[in-house]
Amino acid sequence: MSPNVKFEVVNFGEAERRLAAAPAEGERPITLIAFVGAKLALGGETSTILRDAEPQIARAAAAAKFAGKRGTSLDLYAPAGLDGVGRLLMIGVGPAGDGDNGGASPERFDDYLGLGGQLAARLGQGANAIALFDVPEPPADASAAAGQLALGATLRAYKFDLYRTKKKKDDPEREGASEIALAVAEPEAARAAVDGALGLAEGVVIARDLVNEPANVLYPEEFARRAAKLADLGVEVEILDVPTLQTLGFRALLGVGQGSAHPSRVVVLRWNGAAPDTQPVAFVGKGVCFDTGGISIKPAASMEDMKGDMAGAAAVTGLMHALAVRKAKANVIGVLGLVENMPSGEAQRPGDIVTSLSGQTIEIINTDAEGRLVLADALWYVKDKFKPAFIIDLATLTGAILVALGQEHAGLFSNNDELAGRILEAGKATGEKLWRLPMGPAYDKLIESKFADMKNTGGRHAGSITAAQFLERFVDKTPWAHLDIAGTGMGSPASDTNQSWASGWGVRLLDRLVKDCYESA
Repeated sequence: MSPNVKFEVVNFGEAERRLAAAPAEGERPITLIAFVGAKLALGGETSTILRDAEPQIARAAAAAKFAGKRGTSLDLYAPAGLDGVGRLLMIGVGPAGDGDNGGASPERFDDYLGLGGQLAARLGQGANAIALFDVPEPPADASAAAGQLALGATLRAYKFDLYRTKKKKDDPEREGASEIALAVAEPEAARAAVDGALGLAEGVVIARDLVNEPANVLYPEEFARRAAKLADLGVEVEILDVPTLQTLGFRALLGVGQGSAHPSRVVVLRWNGAAPDTQPVAFVGKGVCFDTGGISIKPAASMEDMKGDMAGAAAVTGLMHALAVRKAKANVIGVLGLVENMPSGEAQRPGDIVTSLSGQTIEIINTDAEGRLVLADALWYVKDKFKPAFIIDLATLTGAILVALGQEHAGLFSNNDELAGRILEAGKATGEKLWRLPMGPAYDKLIESKFADMKNTGGRHAGSITAAQFLERFVDKTPWAHLDIAGTGMGSPASDTNQSWASGWGVRLLDRLVKDCYESA
């Protein structure tokens, strides 16, 4: 979907010139945004620009009991002393309360990300704004902070209203994109940071759009067509159809989709940003475009949410977009396993035994434990064909992870401590948090089968762990991590940077992982 906020980076001199100029006839009035610290402290540039309005600001702040605390704001309309400004929006960046040692901090990634979200929420849509990025206690890297501000604002402004035909014409939040001129001290560096942040935001928005789409619109073939648009950015795209998958031996994946009228697909995305002999890294996404549970059908309540059971594949698609936009200096493989799990006369049954691409046999105990079957073939294919430095899979895999972690953390499972540690650090840096859970032989025994090499569920106990144990059997000794995002990829709690049902979770996390640890100089 089109962005609801657009950024331009200017210097403070240009901001002053625009504020001094008389608005053209028919032009939207300017909204001036200023960031305010404790006790109404202002940055030097901001203080100069607002000097003629300071008496009114002081009176309004006293009346509204606005003291510049983080998370608060003050609105003044047609402020005296600021000709041409229709609205002055002051956003607090000072300490939020007792025990809070300061305002926005350069050490905390999410401070400026969240600040951008708060800005977008208070600004609304359709505004013509100038934002004075001049906080009272400047961050160590003001340009990077400006990029995070732009990222947070763009993500917060996102709306998925494609199918709403009765939109209120008088709703100010639906008057088109807000245009923000971000005034900074060093425009060139800030412009590069903002451009990079907006490319990342595009990747998150792509993931959100995919997860929000209804399943009658986004089925495997359509998902594959949308992913194929990444070719416009230089990503190599290969789409494997059912005959090809049958020839290759993707029997576990195809078993999941055999009950659906929509044929399955596997999409292979390749970004070649490093030297040809550089070992690639790989990301695999579960893409169950709708999950009824198959013959082991789910309860009707909330089944509509199963349109989001492809959030892992959506995140991989968004990640590949973000990497390509910023021309990441890494070789990256993205694989999407796209199926629809439906009950029909041709559907897979409990008790069936399938032979996976790896040659290992799987007894189907529950057809609703389908995502691990999709991933099993996809993981083996990636491991065997591309021999990556690591594989990370993302999947809305188990309800058990919601019981364990709620929606605050995704579950992390790994056979490699170094990889797991790097993912956890990227999670801390981006605010997309994870919690590592244990694995081991005792859990692995729970998926042993009397009739095949393994069964596709280990029962109620340790459900997320036994699912991870299942996946580990398809990576051999390749460093691997499994991210169970059932609690974070859809049905997202509202936050400063997201008001959407779909979060796009994982795009920022994995982009940061690649950037910090796997790109060549």
